[in-house]
Amino acid sequence: MLYHLFKYLGTQFDFPGAGLFQYLSFRSAIAIILALLITLLLGKRIIRLLQRKQIGEDIRDLGLEGQLQKKGTPTMGGIIILSAILIPILLVCNLTNVYILLMIVTVVWLGAIGFLDDYIKVFRKNKQGLQGRFKIIGQTGLGIIIATTMFFCDDIVVRDRVTQTTPNAHEEVITERNNEKRIFVSDVKTTQTTIPFVKENEFDYEWLSPWDGAAGKVVGWALYSLIIIFIIMAVSNGANLTDGMDGLASGVSIVIGTTLGVLAYLSGNIIYADYLKIMYIPNTGELVVFIAAFIGALVGFLWYNSYPAQVFMGDTGSLTIGGIIAVFAIVIRKELLIPVLCGIFFVENLSVVIQTVYFNYTKRKYGEGRRIFKMAPLHHHFQKPGHAGIAALIQKPLQPLPEAKIVTRFWIVAVLLAVITIVTLKVR
Repeated sequence: MLYHLFKYLGTQFDFPGAGLFQYLSFRSAIAIILALLITLLLGKRIIRLLQRKQIGEDIRDLGLEGQLQKKGTPTMGGIIILSAILIPILLVCNLTNVYILLMIVTVVWLGAIGFLDDYIKVFRKNKQGLQGRFKIIGQTGLGIIIATTMFFCDDIVVRDRVTQTTPNAHEEVITERNNEKRIFVSDVKTTQTTIPFVKENEFDYEWLSPWDGAAGKVVGWALYSLIIIFIIMAVSNGANLTDGMDGLASGVSIVIGTTLGVLAYLSGNIIYADYLKIMYIPNTGELVVFIAAFIGALVGFLWYNSYPAQVFMGDTGSLTIGGIIAVFAIVIRKELLIPVLCGIFFVENLSVVIQTVYFNYTKRKYGEGRRIFKMAPLHHHFQKPGHAGIAALIQKPLQPLPEAKIVTRFWIVAVLLAVITIVTLKVR
């Protein structure tokens, strides 16, 4: 709103300082500061309200170090994160930008699903929360919205460097170090994405369709939608599984968000995109403002969520955080980097799948279920003592690690994965 207000004031009345709101760096700084302030100031009041309403976490005794001390800690703190993201975005972002609109839809959509899940757990006293099929329906619905918009919206294009004779080519002037360079570009409606570690690293999902013409377009959209739905489900559920220790999901997500912000800035800046020989996506620079608010909200939330946590984010926060990361990566066409960048989420998901499959297999074969890990998701494996009557193939470490140490080490791994992700821009 402020962006549009100052744009109007600057255009109509030459209002002093109005031009500052045209700079991504200025609005990003405003967004991160606002998100931090909202989280720190609003967070304390929301935590007190949750405590008064006795909206606390119901902890089961799973034999984990320091687990029972968490009983009664307020949950549904994701409300703090969502508020700290949406308010700055509505104030300082360009609300006509299609990418910003998609991100707002993602926050509200998954925030509502997560809130409903937490509400059933806390107020209805149903530990299962929202039934899995309804979560899947909700995530599928969001995936279809994102895929359909990306596939059909005319404002979502990739700008390719072409020759002067290419149809629809137009001249673009790049100013670099006071030197002007003129290139010819063409806006292309495509479902291209980036393949990491490959030299000619652009892949088009439409190539998966065996047909051309109208039928091929429908099949291409259907296949693209299935892939987008899978990515959103995988990342949002991965973030949800990672939210099992104080500061774990929020700290890892800060690292991931910062990396995505760098990728969005480079992809949305024609000078850097041309220098790095990466895909230039017009108008994605505005997403830097969004991710700034996202990072500010999580840093502020970490103030209360770090060990020992004063509040948990609940599914309201974790599902939304994962969805934001997934959709953000999709719109900047870096979703194939998710297994690297979101390696923590990926491994947490994988550990649960491996544990479940192996347990069911051994139960059918031997009549007794056996485990790979002492406990899944993986972060709880390090929290549980070994050789304590647990039939697990991997017993080390025998002594449980302190929660703060596990979280810090996961953060370090997340930073290493982020560095590898950035390096993929040049290692091809």
